[in-house]
Amino acid sequence: MAKLGPGAVVGGLTLSAMAVIGLLAFQANGAASRAVAAGPASAGASAPTSASPAASEKPAAPPLPADSGAGLRVVFSLKDRQVWLVDPKKTEQVVASFKVAPGSALPNPGAYTVYSRTAAGTGTDGRQIEHVVRFTQQQGTVFGFSALVDENAAAPSMDPKTKTGGIRASRTDGQTLWDFAPNGTRVVVVA
Repeated sequence: MAKLGPGAVVGGLTLSAMAVIGLLAFQANGAASRAVAAGPASAGASAPTSASPAASEKPAAPPLPADSGAGLRVVFSLKDRQVWLVDPKKTEQVVASFKVAPGSALPNPGAYTVYSRTAAGTGTDGRQIEHVVRFTQQQGTVFGFSALVDENAAAPSMDPKTKTGGIRASRTDGQTLWDFAPNGTRVVVVA
């Protein structure tokens, strides 16, 4: 077996460290891209200027509802069909906000807790979904956030009396919510 000199060992360790730093920088860049795509960073943030590429992509989010509680939480407004992800470590800052499309049934306003998550599955409407974050069950309907795997696929026909509690986000926003809200995270539903 050949012996390695100290220079070869140090060189190998340096290359390994640079590879790890490169990977972390790549991951951080992806997280920053998702945060930019999610919209304004806070309710008090100024609107993007016309020079900003985001100005034409997404309209400004409504302000965080005053009655949405405090602490780490996901806030869902029934009226605005909007979700806000709020982090108390950042002085109650909205770290992401995006529009959603609720199913045929709506949860009652109140405070809930994420109790179940599934990486992928089939929604009540028969469509393939991912990043399912469930927070309550009411009258036999399960309510949770999810994203369609194929946003362009036609919805299968189903009984119009079937209650669906899936609150659909885009794939990017669904990933952001999935990363933000593990089991135990508070979800506040406001009118």
